[in-house]
Amino acid sequence: MLGISEKPQPAADLIKEGTDATFMKDVIEASREVPVIVDFWATWCGPCKTLGPMLEKAVAEAKGKVRMVKVDVDRNQMIAGQLRIQSIPTVYAFWQGQPVDGFQGAVPASEIKKFIDRLTALTGDGGLAEALEAAEQMLAEGAVADAAETFAAILGEEPENAVAYGGMARAHIAAGNLDQAEAFLTAAPAPIAKSKEIEAARAQLNLARQAANAGPEAELRAAVAADPANLQARFDLAQALHAAGKVDEAVDELLDLFRRDREWNGGAAKAQLLTIFEALKPTDPVVLKGRRRLSSMIFA
Repeated sequence: MLGISEKPQPAADLIKEGTDATFMKDVIEASREVPVIVDFWATWCGPCKTLGPMLEKAVAEAKGKVRMVKVDVDRNQMIAGQLRIQSIPTVYAFWQGQPVDGFQGAVPASEIKKFIDRLTALTGDGGLAEALEAAEQMLAEGAVADAAETFAAILGEEPENAVAYGGMARAHIAAGNLDQAEAFLTAAPAPIAKSKEIEAARAQLNLARQAANAGPEAELRAAVAADPANLQARFDLAQALHAAGKVDEAVDELLDLFRRDREWNGGAAKAQLLTIFEALKPTDPVVLKGRRRLSSMIFA
C-alpha cells in the first residue's frame, strides 16, 4: 500500500510546459512543496532531444518526489535572459523558491539519477532542507557562528552539497574572514566548483574586498555632483554605495555610467554590474530590474 508521499501523480502534474507568464507559479511557487527541475531547451537543439526524454523518464520514476517544467528558450526569452541561459540544454533545479542545483549539456542517465537523488535528499533525509533553511536564517540575522556550525554539520553529511558549501563561504565573508573564505572556495570539490552557489559566494567575496577599500560616500557624491562626467568618481561612488548596503543606488550609478560610456575602463561598469547580480539570488528584484535595464541599453 502506497504512503501519501508515494501516491502516483498524473504525468500532466509532474511534467509540464512552462512559459514566461507561468514560471512563477509552475516553478518558484511549486518548489515550495517539491523540488522542480527546469529543462531549458529549443526545437533545433540536438542534445536537447536526447536529454529531455531521459529527464522525463527519471522524473516519472521518482513518483512525485520531483516535478519538471520544460521551457523553450526561443519562445520564452525573458526568463531565459534573467537566468543567464547561454547554452542549451541547461537544467536548473529549484527548491523553496531558490535555484539549488543544475548542469549544462546532455549527461548520461546515471548522472541524471544522481542529480534527482540530490534533490530528493533536500526534502528529507534527516531534515537537511530544514537545516539549510535554518542556517540561511541564522546568517541573515547575523548569527554567523551558529550558521557556520550548521553549514559545517551539513557538509559533514554531504561534502559536495553546493548550497551548504556556498553558505559556509558566505559565513566566512560575513565574519570578515576574507582570506579564509577565498581558501575555502579555492578548495571546493570539483563536482560543485562551478555551481551557482559557489560562483555567487565568489562574487560576494570580490565585493567584500572592494568594500574594504571603498572611499567616503559623501566625498564621492560631491565629486559626481560637481562633475557628472567624472566616470571614475561615479564608479567609486557605486562601490561605496554597495559597501554601505545601498545596492539599488549602486546599480543605478553603474547603469548611468554604462549609458554614458559602455567601454570605459574596459567595460568596468558592466563587469561590476554582473558581479553584483551574481552575488544576489537570481530572483532578487534588484537583479531582475537591473538585468532588464542593462539589456535594454545593450540592445538599444
